[in-house]
Amino acid sequence: MTKSVKLRCPFTWKDRHVALHDRVWYIPQYYNQFETFKFEGWEHPNLFGNKKPVKIEYCSGNGAWIGSKAISDPHTNWVAVEMKFERARKIWSKIKREQLNNLLVVCGEAETLTEQYIPDDSVSEVSINFPDPWPKQRHAKNRIIKLPFIKELHRVLKPGGMFHFVTDDAPYSEIMIELSKKFDGFESVHPAPYYVHENSEYGTSFFEELWRERGRVIRYHQYRKI
Repeated sequence: MTKSVKLRCPFTWKDRHVALHDRVWYIPQYYNQFETFKFEGWEHPNLFGNKKPVKIEYCSGNGAWIGSKAISDPHTNWVAVEMKFERARKIWSKIKREQLNNLLVVCGEAETLTEQYIPDDSVSEVSINFPDPWPKQRHAKNRIIKLPFIKELHRVLKPGGMFHFVTDDAPYSEIMIELSKKFDGFESVHPAPYYVHENSEYGTSFFEELWRERGRVIRYHQYRKI
C-alpha cells in the first residue's frame, strides 16, 4: 500500500516553481512566473496521453468523491484541484493505491490553475463540492464563487459542458444563484428554486456524509454552458 506520507514537494519554498511530477501538478502560492511552465495539453503523455473527456473537481478535499469517480468511470480523465498539500497528498495516495492513471491532482489555487493554464473549450464538466463559504462579508474575496471565476469556468468548458455546485450553506447557494442570473453564459438545469436536495447519481464525499449526519440540508446546483 502506498502511504500518503511518501509524497514530498519537489522544491523548497525559496526555489518554488510550477512543476508536474508523479501525477501531481504543483502550482505554488505567492508565485507569479507562470510563463516558465508550458501547458502541453491534456493529451500530452505527462498528463493523460489520450483524448478522453476531462472533468475537473475543485475543492477536492481528501479526494473521496473524485477518487470514486475515477474508479467507476475509467473512460474519463479526472482532475482534482486542492490547495492544501496535506489533502493533495491523500489524493495522490489514492492514485497510487488504486493505480488511477485517469486521475491527476493539482496542488494549487483553483483560480490560478484555471486562469493561467486551462485552454478554452477543453473541459467537459466541472464540479465544486462544499467549498468554504467564508460567511463574513470581509472575507468574501476568499470565496471561490465569484463572477470572474464563473466566467473563467464558462471559458474552459466545452459548448454544452456542465457545471455542478454543491453546498450545505444556504446563503452561499443564493450567492451562486444570483451570480448565475448576472451572467447569461449558463442556464440552470433545475427550474426555480434552481437546485435540488437529492441527486443519487452524483456521488458522495466526506463533507456530504458529515453534514448529512449533522442534519444539514444539501443543495445541488447544475448549469449548462450556452
